[in-house]
Amino acid sequence: MKRVIHSLILGSCMAMTVGCSATGKSDTFTFIADLPPNFAYVASVTYVPVPGQSCDLGKRDNLKPQFNREWRTEYKPDTQIEIHRTRKGCELVLDKIQLDINASYGEDRGDFGGDSGLIVVRDYLDSSDKGTFNAVGESQFSGQCQWLFRTVGLKRRIVKILDCKNTDAQGNVTKGRPFAAYTLDQLPGKTVKLKIKLADEEKPGWGDTWVKVPGGWKRCMGDNFEDQHAYCNGNYKDFSTFKMPDGRNCSIYPGCTENKEVTP
Repeated sequence: MKRVIHSLILGSCMAMTVGCSATGKSDTFTFIADLPPNFAYVASVTYVPVPGQSCDLGKRDNLKPQFNREWRTEYKPDTQIEIHRTRKGCELVLDKIQLDINASYGEDRGDFGGDSGLIVVRDYLDSSDKGTFNAVGESQFSGQCQWLFRTVGLKRRIVKILDCKNTDAQGNVTKGRPFAAYTLDQLPGKTVKLKIKLADEEKPGWGDTWVKVPGGWKRCMGDNFEDQHAYCNGNYKDFSTFKMPDGRNCSIYPGCTENKEVTP
């Protein structure tokens, strides 16, 4: 009778779209991202051989499934992640999930920025290092992303860089990218959630190129309009226009409203 039950369980596991072990316990968990508008993620999942196995899969056979690769057209916020897999007879176990956090700021295909996050999975972690789950099996880690703006090209077109940082339980920005760590026995049947907040204000990509004015920022002229670096260098009177991603020519970012009062 035990052999019959064992066979039925294994058969059910193979038929199901989500993984389970021979004991009937789930062998997947759900990853979900709560992101601002126009944001998306790509998840690259890395597996390694189960300890004790001598598997040499090689680079071409390295099992790294990707989710939301077509993030512009087929984005899905929920992903089912398998904890164990088998490749060419080699038993593999989840090692890490690399998260590419992408966001669009314009209509052109190149009008997007990206940064990263990471989830690592280990056999053992100190309690202070591993994530925790609530009573309904959910764990959350958080981050904040901020747009950094600059100008490029002879028309001084605005482009943006996305900068994402980890945040603590109180929402304070900390060092490093959004990050979480779990042990293998924590994950089966659970839900891990990444929550990203967008900073209220953008800031220049680097210093002494823009000047803060009422209503936004003005772009220093530099030596002339063709000066690609255009540092202020103490000149807070000569400014240039710039081109927004939507094609507008403006003198104050981001509102495109003229104001003569300048504060260096």
